[in-house]
Amino acid sequence: MTITRRGAVWRGTEAADLDSYLVDYEAGGYAVTVTVHPVCGSCGEALGFYVLVDDDEGAAVRACPGCEDEVEMLDTADYVDDCEFGEATCPCGGDLFDVAVGYSLLDDGEVRWISVALRCHADGRLGVYTDWKVDYVPSRHLLDSA
Repeated sequence: MTITRRGAVWRGTEAADLDSYLVDYEAGGYAVTVTVHPVCGSCGEALGFYVLVDDDEGAAVRACPGCEDEVEMLDTADYVDDCEFGEATCPCGGDLFDVAVGYSLLDDGEVRWISVALRCHADGRLGVYTDWKVDYVPSRHLLDSA
């Protein structure tokens, strides 16, 4: 695990680097207390994903490059009709990413904030591509829906 930082640009050498990045990022000003790295539910691979995001609605879809299975992440299915997705791409042009979801939790364990962080396979650049506040309960089910 190696993270380098030059100005605002963070780079990592492996998916686990996203955990440290998310903790430092503090989306919405809240500390990330749980991170989850999804794997494909169909083929079981964790080779990286192609990702679509709508930062305005707070939504993300990941697609497995191995079996092409697509998953509407987290509570995206609830908002998908309002979404205008764009393909996540790194400034280097890369479009295959390791994915980690960071959760900020309330004292009772409900989810307060979600951040979807990506690590580009081409150049290792780390970034949060979308994040959003969760303003409903119960919300603990989101911990199992990355």
